[in-house]
Amino acid sequence: MSVIFSVKDLQKIYGEDQPSQVYALDGVTLEINKGEFTSIVGPSGSGKSTLLNIFSGLDRPTHGEVFLKGQNLTTLSDSEMSDFRRDHIGFIFQSYNLIPVLTVLENIEYIMLLQGKTEKERRLRVEEVLAEVRLEGMENRFPNQLSGGQQQRVAVARAMASKPDIILADEPTANLDSTTGTELVEMMKRLNKMYETTFVFSTHDPIIMERAKRLVVLKDGKVADEIWQTG
Repeated sequence: MSVIFSVKDLQKIYGEDQPSQVYALDGVTLEINKGEFTSIVGPSGSGKSTLLNIFSGLDRPTHGEVFLKGQNLTTLSDSEMSDFRRDHIGFIFQSYNLIPVLTVLENIEYIMLLQGKTEKERRLRVEEVLAEVRLEGMENRFPNQLSGGQQQRVAVARAMASKPDIILADEPTANLDSTTGTELVEMMKRLNKMYETTFVFSTHDPIIMERAKRLVVLKDGKVADEIWQTG
């Protein structure tokens, strides 16, 4: 399998110039292969969210390097990082983060609009991804007209719409009941297998952890263990 994403000797230090420094990440080295379905797990304060934010370029490491498809993200300016993130990384958030004044269609096509895709290209892709997440016919609804599970399916569709190299999901089932959460994770696993889309989760949820093919266990900002599962 080909390595699509890697981090080398990552450190994230808060209060670097203060007497009491906090090492949110301390020497993390990790590779992610194309098509993985991986969960970053660990107790609160272990560095999960910090690592996911650095993966995405939303935060920068104090030391170390981050590579996606051979591009060193730590060398990019903020505007270059924003463009690179738009074209290569999809996001799924705990709180859905849909834009309330936009319809389902408009929420999903928004990234493609920023990419300069034509209206025809955008509408065809929205139809495809809505079918993939089984929300056909809901393109003209607004987020407040959907259940929590449906909103998170729209978030998955939005993340996949631009065909990113990797999708980062931060506690995507946290606001869902167990049945809806299970359905959502099974859907993402189906998309992972169908398209070899790489998924990396930050989670406490056993529903995700049990279905991941790989668990990266963080403790005190370090990789404490890596567990491969049948998934």
